[in-house]
Amino acid sequence: MADSFHSGPHFMHAVVLGIGNTILTDEAAGVRAVEALELAFKMPAEVQLIDGGTSGMEMIEDLSNLDFLIVIDVVRTGAAAGTVVKISGDQIPVFFRSKLSPHQIGLPDVLASLELLDTMPKEIVVLGVEPISLELGMEMTPTIAETIPQLVEMAVAELVLRGYALEPLTAQVA
Repeated sequence: MADSFHSGPHFMHAVVLGIGNTILTDEAAGVRAVEALELAFKMPAEVQLIDGGTSGMEMIEDLSNLDFLIVIDVVRTGAAAGTVVKISGDQIPVFFRSKLSPHQIGLPDVLASLELLDTMPKEIVVLGVEPISLELGMEMTPTIAETIPQLVEMAVAELVLRGYALEPLTAQVA
């Protein structure tokens, strides 16, 4: 029985996953970036936006057998606070071995499980920002909040580079 969901030879499924805790100031950056992406662009059917919050193993099904996974999160790389980074390719296994994100218990475990199940995404890119504050609070620091459009732009560029057609919903503000 043919799987009609995966019809056509060019079907490529992607997920943009924003993770973070929205009550810990800058920790909300990944979630806020995915929200901004959702407000700015109509995604093609093969691209799913997920607010992963602080989710863990419950994401296994959503992240299984993907062609492309973009993770947006706060990361600790030793760079200056507010620095936006892209981690990809050979850097990814190293990234997940060192705990760069406060809630990172979830994602490395999920990826390890996907690897065991042989359903690991074919390609993973992490887009992150070095946080200033992870204190309890509903507002990101202004410096980190200002990086959200850049994280959105980077995610869009990664998707477009791989042939996904995104349709702007609103006029882009410079």
